Amino acid sequence: MSNISLPVATLGMPRIGPRRELKFALESYWAGKSSEAQLLEAAAGLRLANWARQRSLGATIIPSNDFSLYDHVLDTSVMVGAIPDVYGWDAGPVSLKTYFTMARGAGDGQDAGLAHADDRHGPAAQEMTKWFDTNYHYMVPEFRKDQTFELSSRKPIEEYEEAKSLGYQTRCVLIGPVTFLKLGKSADPAFNPLLLLDQLLPVYVDVLRELAAQGAEWVQLDEPCLVLDLDESSRGALRRVYAHFAKAVPGLKIMLATYFGSLADNLDTALALPIAGLHVDLVRASDQLNAITEVARSDLVLSLGVIDGRNVWRCNLQELFDRLAPAIAKLGRDRVEIAPSCSLLHIPVDLDLENHLDHDVKNWLAFSVQKIKELTTLGSALAGNQARASRLLAASRRAAGARQRSSKINNPNVTGRLAAIDQTMHCRRSSYATRTELQRARLALPVFPTTTIGSFPQTAYIRSARASHAQGKLSDAQYDQLLKAETARAVRWQEEIGLDVLVHGEFERNDMVQYFGERLSGFAFTKHGWVQSYGSRCVRPPILFGDVSRPNPMTVDCWSYAQSLTKKPVKAMLTGPVTILNWSFVREDILRSEVCLQIALAIQDEVVDLQNAGAKIIQIDEAALREGLPLRKSQWKRYLDWAVNGFRICSSVAADETQIHTHMCYSEFNDIIDAIAEMDADVISIETSRSKMELLDAFRSHKYPNQIGPGVYDIHSPRVPETAEMKNLITLARQQLSDCQLWINPDCGLKTRKWEEVRPALVNMVAAARELRAALIAQR
Repeated sequence: MSNISLPVATLGMPRIGPRRELKFALESYWAGKSSEAQLLEAAAGLRLANWARQRSLGATIIPSNDFSLYDHVLDTSVMVGAIPDVYGWDAGPVSLKTYFTMARGAGDGQDAGLAHADDRHGPAAQEMTKWFDTNYHYMVPEFRKDQTFELSSRKPIEEYEEAKSLGYQTRCVLIGPVTFLKLGKSADPAFNPLLLLDQLLPVYVDVLRELAAQGAEWVQLDEPCLVLDLDESSRGALRRVYAHFAKAVPGLKIMLATYFGSLADNLDTALALPIAGLHVDLVRASDQLNAITEVARSDLVLSLGVIDGRNVWRCNLQELFDRLAPAIAKLGRDRVEIAPSCSLLHIPVDLDLENHLDHDVKNWLAFSVQKIKELTTLGSALAGNQARASRLLAASRRAAGARQRSSKINNPNVTGRLAAIDQTMHCRRSSYATRTELQRARLALPVFPTTTIGSFPQTAYIRSARASHAQGKLSDAQYDQLLKAETARAVRWQEEIGLDVLVHGEFERNDMVQYFGERLSGFAFTKHGWVQSYGSRCVRPPILFGDVSRPNPMTVDCWSYAQSLTKKPVKAMLTGPVTILNWSFVREDILRSEVCLQIALAIQDEVVDLQNAGAKIIQIDEAALREGLPLRKSQWKRYLDWAVNGFRICSSVAADETQIHTHMCYSEFNDIIDAIAEMDADVISIETSRSKMELLDAFRSHKYPNQIGPGVYDIHSPRVPETAEMKNLITLARQQLSDCQLWINPDCGLKTRKWEEVRPALVNMVAAARELRAALIAQR
């Protein structure tokens, strides 16, 4: 039987390992339990396993330099020497201490690889934000007007050499220089980082020449900026960069990778570049194939991203074959590679580890390993080897049909509720101005009220108890008692330090989305379906496969117990519909807007029950609202209309005197401030500490009337900020907002931190608020 197949490329693989081996190696190193050599040995083992896995599955074009100890954008900053002075780097190789301090800030003791145990108030981490519209976070490069660059890390070359020495001829992956500069920021917001291109290009040329000297025939340069709205200066930068590379390294072939959307009006620019290959996303933009086929150069290799690299659904290979075969016949097989739409970084490693999943649901899924198998099957069929692939094509067709017909997907009661939605469900009873007076009278909070975002540290003790309960080693009654004891301790401690609005700590919750998904219909959950969010932080996104409803109350008992322990208000904590949607693997057989409405109605039911139980403050977190924003501005309005509508359906049932909070993670708010205002939350808390309150500019310019809690310290870093540091940030916030608008809180939830970091930080935060209140009284 012939093994002829189209070339199969993977673009990039998950770094964390099938069982989160990278996470545990990193955290062991940060805790001082293992050495740098042991960390690097574990990393090398993961790289080797990835290369071997891809080859065994039939991938023919295997990437290198897709691995990272923390983040690939940070790796690029380190590669080119874009290291701010605060980190104390003075040229030469960059140490792991510097690398992890850029990623995590200075920590205590061995944490972050620091040499001195008293260096817990050192430099803060670089700003972090979302990678395009994914839930992956990258470290934002920082540039100066007088920025210089130098080759300060040979990681891409070393990992290419490493793979080659082990018998793997790889295609090295680099972030393209234009995308890299566009992802960065400058202390002067008016400065365009693309002006640094001439200084940056020699470093890239050095890397490309070294790769070529080591025997590399191809490199993959990722320029996902090509799916954005680009101005002519950005297009000109792309033309200049790739013309320069063609002259400087003429023998090296470049596969230019674009993903997360359509090239659209950037298509002509991409096709005119002097590159050997172009990767395009045909999952999010299948309609661009015809246009590319018509006008692409006859010698241009096209990498077709035909399998979804961002979702977990099994592909209907027969349907895909029927769609692709005519285009490939027209192009010629020698000009085509097939690939995922983007790197497989965004999905779990191996479905075969999930032995507990419902059989039908599992049969509808494919993780990284299975997607590579799909590609190799499709490659065989498209290369004319249909006899070899026919059985697998037929199996995928049957699975798609079974899913479409399954009663596990469709719930007529949910359909009926959606049909009954009317305009009265889209807004609160009264205006914010009316509500806020009623809420102030009811809550009687001081100026600069202090609170936290919701979660407290998930200690090893809590995680162990949860695992024991799941394994049946701890009874329901024992587990409930343990959770109540932790909640009581947290409530007492919050009262002791003087927080104004308390939280119950969320000790019962494994994840802010998973916890709710497990209590809603239409969701499935994995045991090993981990995906990297940032660094060692991994999440297991729920799999939203069917219609959503809420069978029973989800949070009322935990909240009621916490509130019974104190006279201070305890916030009830919910996750909003857009965040549940954006942080799940979502079904694609109906519109995302419809799925969002289904979730919104379920959360609305919970708001009603909490309010009836006496909750005065209910927080509906929409941490992921911004990240779901389409990359093209022409598509923003439609998304924001249904996303805001989903939030308002949740909150519309709240009485005027019930204060509705929401929280949003790192986001650029300028572009969506009108939509945030339309959400009409009484209080919004946002992450602002790393940006030094710059994100408040949008709220000031908009004259945002509602209350805001700008984060006054970075919870993604182990460092403990001093009271004076937080007072300085609050002072900056007061320059943007009125005192009556301001709440004082951390950037985000404290689940991932340690109590020894949280306790002093929150004590300092409360002290900062009290000192500012005292100063305000003295001024009067």
